[in-house]
Amino acid sequence: MAARAAKLAFLAAVLLLLAPPGGRGGGTRAVMTVNGFEKGQEGGGPAACGGRYHSNGDLIAALSTGWFAGGRRCHRPIRITSARTGRSVVARVVDECDSRRGCRSNVVDTSRAVWDALGLDTDAGVVPVTWSDA
Repeated sequence: MAARAAKLAFLAAVLLLLAPPGGRGGGTRAVMTVNGFEKGQEGGGPAACGGRYHSNGDLIAALSTGWFAGGRRCHRPIRITSARTGRSVVARVVDECDSRRGCRSNVVDTSRAVWDALGLDTDAGVVPVTWSDA
């Protein structure tokens, strides 16, 4: 019985790895982190899109360098879906999470408001999500 359970667990893991990117809801797989977009917070300087700071109460995001696409996604809406809660939210891209300066290439860095809308606790630090252009 234990051998069969182990086989089933292995097959489930393989199927997850072979699933199309984004899983059931579509989109690109990513990890979401929390960022402070206000002056003096861990986000650093003003946002790359427009050169200003933003409120952490706004539904906003920074994308890894490749996804930021040289600023072509500035001010555009993206849909972020939590793999944990299944909830989705639309946020506006306002910044780049610079992959040349330590940000991984699969990050959607978001405000506290995005975490709240998805029903997630920022203390988790990093959570799996999918995202797509909205």
